[in-house]
Amino acid sequence: MKRLGVPGGILLAWIITGIAGPLLPLTPNAIDLSHVLQSGDAHAWLGYDDLGRPIADRLVIGARTSLLVACGVVGISMVLGSVLGAVGGYLGGWIDHLLVRVIDVFLAFPGILLAIALAGVMGPGLDNVVIALSAVGWVGYARLARAQVLSIKTRDHVMAAVAVGASRSRIVLRHLLPLVSAPLLVEASFGLAGVVVAEAGLSFLGLGVQPPIASWGSMIRDGTRYMLVAPHMVIAPGIALFLVVLAINLLGDWLRDWLDVRSRS
Repeated sequence: MKRLGVPGGILLAWIITGIAGPLLPLTPNAIDLSHVLQSGDAHAWLGYDDLGRPIADRLVIGARTSLLVACGVVGISMVLGSVLGAVGGYLGGWIDHLLVRVIDVFLAFPGILLAIALAGVMGPGLDNVVIALSAVGWVGYARLARAQVLSIKTRDHVMAAVAVGASRSRIVLRHLLPLVSAPLLVEASFGLAGVVVAEAGLSFLGLGVQPPIASWGSMIRDGTRYMLVAPHMVIAPGIALFLVVLAINLLGDWLRDWLDVRSRS
């Protein structure tokens, strides 16, 4: 089993920063016009933005924003999609047919465009971003759970549970979902990266969290106007976003290989 190494350290730093950020003595919203667009110094080693706010402090708050959105969206999408997919795949009939048609409708639209439309209708804000991204994120988990359940619902242990009179809800929750949890976890690991990018994209468009709350996407948007005079405003959040997404994708690759018993030596 390969060790995560540097990617694991990046993810751990992201999680710790997101959780412990509010406990640190930071001043992410402190405006100081005497430091507008200045480069790094002893007090703010990543420099200052267009309002004289320390970029390093705002990066920490941005990490918390992306962590909250990613965990919230993936958690809601995974639970909702897995249950719906498992129920539809096990029961079959008109319920499964209806689920497939709903999934087809959602897949007919690009996910990010549908999320933008929903966020635009509901308005900006952290809660609305989670709802919008969850509304389009459950589809992948439902398709995967349904496909997996269809392949295992006729196994002997499931037939034995039916024979002894186990309820349908017990069969789905105790005998089917645990067996399909491995591919769902891999899907969730890659889904984390997609949600982090989607949240940054919505914030970049002004549909995510609103000022003065920091987000990596909104920080990049604010810095694009000063690329020639203060490139550090874009470089710092851009690198943070790149490293976190890359680390999550590497985690997904590692998790997929580790859960695949055929690839173990």
